Amino acid sequence: MTGFSDTPQAFPAAQLDAAGLNRQAVFELAALPAELLAGLGDISAYRQLILIGHGGRLLWQCVKASGIASADPIDDYTRRTLAQWFAATLPDNRYRLLYPGDSPLRLQQLGELAGWHQPSPFMVGVDREWGSWSAYRAVLLADTRFMPTPRHASQSPCPDCAARPCQSACPAGAVSASGFDLGRCVAWRKQPASRCTFTCLARTACPAGSEHRYSDEQLQHCYGISLQTIRQYY
Repeated sequence: MTGFSDTPQAFPAAQLDAAGLNRQAVFELAALPAELLAGLGDISAYRQLILIGHGGRLLWQCVKASGIASADPIDDYTRRTLAQWFAATLPDNRYRLLYPGDSPLRLQQLGELAGWHQPSPFMVGVDREWGSWSAYRAVLLADTRFMPTPRHASQSPCPDCAARPCQSACPAGAVSASGFDLGRCVAWRKQPASRCTFTCLARTACPAGSEHRYSDEQLQHCYGISLQTIRQYY
């Protein structure tokens, strides 16, 4: 494949799927809202934006098997995997990684455009397939000519959930019918020996996609990072 081919190509997902980066969405840059592209600098060399995510436990298993030992092994694994994917699958194409990185991005808005994101009472995106057990892993610009990805037709499972176990499971009372109280959540997590130090009991109580729930080790890693942010800014 050469850059700027006139014939749209099917997205070569197999290598990414096997590596645990099993959610992909391709957007034409020309079709994206201007506010999503603001602050990204010169994008004239690129044609498409590619959103990469993961769902379920496979990514963490791949990260552990990779042997990467760093402060953020998921981000480092993602960068390495994408570099290998381009080298093996798209050697004639250029790309620029925006995320992980410092570029200003509206990840949730991209997720909404992809059909991946519906809000939940505990402030983590949710869908019927994966529940809340998925995440955005990378955003990149590329001079590829893939067929744009149709919006994923997914609806929130929350309107059909009468029991609302996420509300009753939250020991801080941060999740309620009136909305999410960030102050309560932060204060509870900062307490010594808090049961929410390295997890979210509201999230783990949600039945949507429960078969894809992260392992305790992955939860500890993810919530350990968020706890560092809380301690730094609150």
